[in-house]
Amino acid sequence: MRWRFFFVLGLILCSTLAFAESPTIRVVSISDPITPVTARFLERNLDEAARQAERLVLIELDTPGGLDTAMREIVKEIFASPAVVVVYVAPSGARAASAGAIICLAADVCAMAPGTNIGAAHPVALGGEKVDPTMETKLVNDAEAYVESIARQRGRDATLARQMVRDSLSLSADKALEGKVIDLIARDQADLLQQLEGRTLLKGGRELVLQLQGAQVTAAEMTKVERIRNAISNPNVAYVLMMLGILGIFFELSNPGVILPGVIGTISLLLALFAFQTLPVNYAGVLLILLALVLLIAEINVVSYGMLTVGGLVAMVLGSLLLFDSPEPWLRLSWKVVLSTVLVAAGFFLLIVKKALTAQRRPKTTGREGLIGEAGTAQSSIDPEGKVFIHGEYWDANSDTPIAAGDKVVVEAVEGMNLKVRKIATGD
Repeated sequence: MRWRFFFVLGLILCSTLAFAESPTIRVVSISDPITPVTARFLERNLDEAARQAERLVLIELDTPGGLDTAMREIVKEIFASPAVVVVYVAPSGARAASAGAIICLAADVCAMAPGTNIGAAHPVALGGEKVDPTMETKLVNDAEAYVESIARQRGRDATLARQMVRDSLSLSADKALEGKVIDLIARDQADLLQQLEGRTLLKGGRELVLQLQGAQVTAAEMTKVERIRNAISNPNVAYVLMMLGILGIFFELSNPGVILPGVIGTISLLLALFAFQTLPVNYAGVLLILLALVLLIAEINVVSYGMLTVGGLVAMVLGSLLLFDSPEPWLRLSWKVVLSTVLVAAGFFLLIVKKALTAQRRPKTTGREGLIGEAGTAQSSIDPEGKVFIHGEYWDANSDTPIAAGDKVVVEAVEGMNLKVRKIATGD
């Protein structure tokens, strides 16, 4: 029995040594604004790393900032992760601004590539709304206390961390290392892993020595669903989807039974509404765009000589500009996208209006009104009543002047089921 015990113990030790000799490093690349989609992507990878007992999660970061709620979710996940989390601002020219700077402060190890910068974490009001001085002070104080607590927990310079919030301080990699905001500077990923080898960290209340020799590096990829969600979270894409949805539904309502535009429009509009959940949407902009749709639809049914169209286009432009009115550049719509979309939509509606007006002005060719002006033949003498053959049908007819059978006649009016005709004189 004793030899079995030592045999099992040996297997356990061998497995432990094998694990120590070939640790797994998961690399998560984030090069977009911090949104709920980004947060869920990172949370999923941290959870998977914990389940698979991976030694280290390396977050390669390049971001202009992001939403406060998404950033706080990421910070909580980093603190709760049993794996060592390293945030590496790279490549050269990258930045960790605003929410990205706070994520860096929360990492077990923070590194930067030469030529990168970190900071500018002053909180801003999203949606373009004005914030009174008292509320702004509360926001700044809350963010300042938050980054100070993170910096102290990770042993970083709390004073510089507070200045990133209060004064929008931004530091180069060298200045950040000198000020003890980050832990090291690495040229590339290989240089970073080499510097991390043998580094002692405090993780979960215990000292941990990083042993990364021969580590297997795996790159984490977004799933197809995550890629789609991340793509439509772009304000420009969300805006185009919304406009495509509006146009598709409008075309379906104008031409019932076409089906395809309605299907495409409904899908696009639902995707846009999903994207709006991850973006700071100004719903005054949404209402203006819907008002534009109502005015443009009304133009087809009400003769306003273009005034409703002009009003609709003005409302559409204003709504587009207000839709994502934010001080953050990455949350604002591109002027090129707005102008292109509005011009295409305007062209579409103007074409519809033109065709509708042309159809209204065209002489009626169906029904009783369509008979007026039609030529036919008197089947019997008409004095004052008789029969005529017009449009492949026999009609009762009357005339103010006698008409002989076989004469050519033209319809002047429709009186119930009776036609008033006159004789076509020679040369007419």
